[in-house]
Amino acid sequence: MKIEQIPTEKLIPYARNAKKHDAAQVSKLAGSIREFGFNNPVLIDKDNGIIAGHGRVMAAQKLELKDVPCIRLGHLTDTQRRAYILADNRLSEIGGGWDEEMLKNELTSLLGDGVDIAGLGWDDGWGEDGGLGENGEAYTRKVESPKYEPKKTKPSVPELFDSTKTKSMIEKIKKASIPEDDKSFLIEAAYRHTVFNFENIAEYYAHSDKSVQELMEDSALVIIDFNKAIELGFVALSEKINDMYSVDNPDEE
Repeated sequence: MKIEQIPTEKLIPYARNAKKHDAAQVSKLAGSIREFGFNNPVLIDKDNGIIAGHGRVMAAQKLELKDVPCIRLGHLTDTQRRAYILADNRLSEIGGGWDEEMLKNELTSLLGDGVDIAGLGWDDGWGEDGGLGENGEAYTRKVESPKYEPKKTKPSVPELFDSTKTKSMIEKIKKASIPEDDKSFLIEAAYRHTVFNFENIAEYYAHSDKSVQELMEDSALVIIDFNKAIELGFVALSEKINDMYSVDNPDEE
């Protein structure tokens, strides 16, 4: 089989695809591709119709990739193609399960190496059994705050964030021929494009004076007290999560 680099815009989704891909899954796929590369080719038919890999193509679009690796399954009949689309999605869901102890050890080891396991599809709130329930299903009900210890010297302030896009947007807004009120609003909104490096921020927090740490906590740059973060409006508990918490903690208000 030959791998072809096909322009992303020329790949055609299967109109009757029964497999859903929500925004959260697509974001995780995009994160995986960004971290490890596009290592799982999309399967397509002779007319560039997607047979397997709809989620990966959506992730590629999110990352604005111009083309993606594909394998063309031109030998399939139309009936076989339609059947394989269902089989590819369904067979990956059936059986197998997880060796819970092995999974726990592997996730723990990866966390120790600084790997973001949420980017691998595992919420970093996995419990003592490796994040698996009785039937081997992932769950995130039991959450323990990670223990953090400083690993290096205090980062410089420029290492804490990247404001390249923010500055570019503000410069563009200032040059625009629009009312000053609109400019003021758009300039304030442009700051949301600032990207924060939370690993460096954690190091900066660990090496800072108490007064600076308190201000960082109040700004939710780090969350030490979850209840305080909720009180300040930085974290919102959904009704469903609140009900789950009530079940686990019946004696608390």
